[in-house]
Amino acid sequence: MRRYHLQLDDGEVGGYALLPGDPGRCELIARSLDGARHVRSNREFTTYAGSVDGAPVCVVSTGIGGPSAAICMEELASLDVHTMIRIGTCGALQDSMQSGDAVVVHGAVRDDGTSHRYVPADYPAIADLDVVNALRDCAIRLGTKHRTGIVLSTDSFFGQRDMERMPVAAELHARWDAWVRAGCIAVEMECATVLTVASVRGVRAGAVLAVIDRSGPGAEPMPDPQQLPLQAAIDVAVGAVRTLVAAGAG
Repeated sequence: MRRYHLQLDDGEVGGYALLPGDPGRCELIARSLDGARHVRSNREFTTYAGSVDGAPVCVVSTGIGGPSAAICMEELASLDVHTMIRIGTCGALQDSMQSGDAVVVHGAVRDDGTSHRYVPADYPAIADLDVVNALRDCAIRLGTKHRTGIVLSTDSFFGQRDMERMPVAAELHARWDAWVRAGCIAVEMECATVLTVASVRGVRAGAVLAVIDRSGPGAEPMPDPQQLPLQAAIDVAVGAVRTLVAAGAG
């Protein structure tokens, strides 16, 4: 039976999934797979299927934010996908980071809403250790400039780019300053949900993000969406899958 949102059926995807947010990035990522083909598109969910070193790998877009990412992951888990790696973009929170850097996520601040419908507020959003190590080791091997750390996942894109306009501006600024001082390295919108849902569903998950700008107060203008530095993050993610496949992980 086809899953309601992804419109995928049993056997159409394998055990590994690469998860961009933007459906427009699926084809770009799929070019790094062997024998990639478009399978289906429905709503914000576009699916390609291919392989890495003989192991079936799919690319499925999650859309923007936690709600649609959770739907995507729930339906992929029901299709026996056991390893999911988010490939996304983020804004840097630390001065030492620049556009084009990669971020290997080992945890996320759950400043979202969706993950709180799964677990209590005190539950951590942590990436799978095997996935983190595979991503980090691949970044090192490829010579990709990267940081490994905790990211801030928030539901409100404009709430973190245009705080002064919001009625709760003082609260937003205080929370933002706290996360930066605590060492969060980047901000994005899906990792907290991805990591939490993976834990609840008993699948492995991780994330590698491309830094595209500086976020928060004094945020830079958004870059040209057609010129984003995505390839390094894609290469790291596909290389990590290759490592996991070779290890027989999953």
